[in-house]
Amino acid sequence: MVRVVVLTSLTLFTPWANVSGFSTFSVQKLNSRSLNRRGALILHRAEKTNGSTDDAVLDAVVSPSSIDQEFPKGDSTATAMTSGSDDDPQVIAKQLGSRILAEAKEVMKCTSIVFGYLSHKKTATANDIVELCDEIEAVQSSLTDGERELLVTQLDLREKALKFGRYEMLQTLMKEDYEGYVATASFLSPSRIPREELPNVQDVPYPNLPVTASSKPVQMGDDGEPLVEDCTLDDMAYNDSILDTVLLKIFRNLVEKNTGGVSSSKEGILGLLEQGRIFMTQPNQTPEGQHTMVKDTLRQLMTPVLPPFYRIFMGGIVPNRLLNKDADEPSTQIGPWFYAPWLTSFVTPIFFGFLVGPSRPNSRKDGQAGGLVVEKCKFLQESGCKGLCLHICKLPTQQFFQDELGVPLTVTPNFETQECQWSFGEVPLTPAEDPSFPKGCLVGCQSRELVKGTQADLCN
Repeated sequence: MVRVVVLTSLTLFTPWANVSGFSTFSVQKLNSRSLNRRGALILHRAEKTNGSTDDAVLDAVVSPSSIDQEFPKGDSTATAMTSGSDDDPQVIAKQLGSRILAEAKEVMKCTSIVFGYLSHKKTATANDIVELCDEIEAVQSSLTDGERELLVTQLDLREKALKFGRYEMLQTLMKEDYEGYVATASFLSPSRIPREELPNVQDVPYPNLPVTASSKPVQMGDDGEPLVEDCTLDDMAYNDSILDTVLLKIFRNLVEKNTGGVSSSKEGILGLLEQGRIFMTQPNQTPEGQHTMVKDTLRQLMTPVLPPFYRIFMGGIVPNRLLNKDADEPSTQIGPWFYAPWLTSFVTPIFFGFLVGPSRPNSRKDGQAGGLVVEKCKFLQESGCKGLCLHICKLPTQQFFQDELGVPLTVTPNFETQECQWSFGEVPLTPAEDPSFPKGCLVGCQSRELVKGTQADLCN
């Protein structure tokens, strides 16, 4: 290997070299001293000048003083030759140690940033958040050349630590002044804070909607109620996983069973929606009947094992026999436990994605953990029906989590963007009491034509 390096070095750096005359003794000497390419060049010049490769000549040629003459002081190659070669174990160990130390310092700096914001007890203001946005944007320009080469820097660890701090400050502002949070988030997003990095987007206007409801004349339904504008955003393409496909198939079979045989030849979510629409528009159908069907289906989907487990370890519903209590009721609720909303918000996206599509954990409107935002609800996008959203999704799901699992849940759909906020641990309002839930049907609803001329009220 050394022979190849030496010969290559001579070819690259000294085209006039007589390679065939380069002695085996010189190569062995270079091998023993682990010289680099310029060392080989010096040795070659010594041979050309003196015609000798004895120890004295070799020692003189590669001595520090001769190197200083050949290469000016400060030359990086000369420094490397006098301090050792790249193959020297001591040099490698020293370089590795320096790199590890620098990486550790940067990790400690980022950890300090995170803990600093976790222990931040001061009131957060809009100005504080703007200044932190400035600091985040200046991270790359503030790095030294050495810091740019670090692995933790390439992973954007410092930037992520500062973004974590910004998230914490936004949460603090949301807890103390929700309207101030909405104003700040609306001003900074999406130009300086991506929408997906906000702790909550319930009341933060969606940027650059193609057509807003206020820019179009209000349409009226047959009942005299104003219709709700359809979503004007492009449809999302959903990439269902194998688990999503399996769960949807099981869910559809359970719906067919619990509706007395209502089925559809359509595939996937479209078939499920047709099943729901047929069941919803049956003569003498009631909202309570729809809710019961969905709750029965969810209970069976979770199998007999999961609901009791969740009731105890999440909802804090403990059988009285375990508490040595004699009571008329079989169980007593001493929860939900403090971790239940947060943990549920992380588990739910895995098992409800087949119905609603991609979602991610976020914060509730009160700034507490336990939120979940659906990016663009599959159920709402494909149905375009407020009645299906209300009676086949929102209300029965809220009732199921409260009555069956012991954890309150508020589901808040946004019909303008088809986002949907799930807030675990938050007691829901009725649709009539909820100011965020609009009255009237959607403009493009297909179900409205099916019940035209009847007294059926699908959307309330």
